[in-house]
Amino acid sequence: MHIVVCIKQVPDTKNVRIDPDTHTLVRQGVESIINPFDLFAAEAALRLKDRHGAKITVITMGPPQAETALREVMARGVDEAVLLSDRAFAGSDTWATATALAAAVKKLNPVDLVICGKQAIDGDTAQVGPEMATFLDFPQAACVKSLDLADQHHLQITRQTDEGTEVWKLPLPALITVVKDVGEPRVPSIKHKLRAKKAAIPVWGAADLELAPEQVGLAGSFTQVVRVFSPPRRSDRILLEGDATQQAEQLYDLLKAAKVPGI
Repeated sequence: MHIVVCIKQVPDTKNVRIDPDTHTLVRQGVESIINPFDLFAAEAALRLKDRHGAKITVITMGPPQAETALREVMARGVDEAVLLSDRAFAGSDTWATATALAAAVKKLNPVDLVICGKQAIDGDTAQVGPEMATFLDFPQAACVKSLDLADQHHLQITRQTDEGTEVWKLPLPALITVVKDVGEPRVPSIKHKLRAKKAAIPVWGAADLELAPEQVGLAGSFTQVVRVFSPPRRSDRILLEGDATQQAEQLYDLLKAAKVPGI
């Protein structure tokens, strides 16, 4: 069984600042971390490997320094890693990012299962995983909280929904995105740290993935971030006090005074 785990290196949200002139995130001097949900994805893969045996490859797309994130995941027990790094990837939105990651999965073929974190904490879009599944033509399940092999050709998963949980039997190959319920990420071991430090990590660019320039980066992106900003502080808030009935009456009076249609 070959499992691919996708990770992303993101700014530590505790130290995020916004440039008042450019209205973009200040990345200089800000520590980068592995997206927390992606560590749960790696743990889910490692637990499958512990139970059934598997080869796990971790991939990420980013600048050369993203190699450190790959080695950190390898230090937890992942077997191999691939870095997607190319100036042509700069400015990629979720669509262009998923295009590159899916092309890497195809290059790693055969692949039985792709595991991603539910979402990245910098963009919070939760789009890359499902978009990859579309490009790969894999069945997919989002927000998976537990998983195991049902048989040689199917994955048994439990996924989190707004109404509760659902149990699925998913044919392989497949792609899933996971939440933290899959299990606490394990601590890196000395043995795996030493192996990760010496491991040769290939770097693939757009040409290696047989992608045209117009498929990746800004050229391959349907969306662009114009600016990032903190919402302005508001001082016109009204606190409704009392029990639910009293609060409902106060809200009705406020809406009526504001001449809201239908009130």
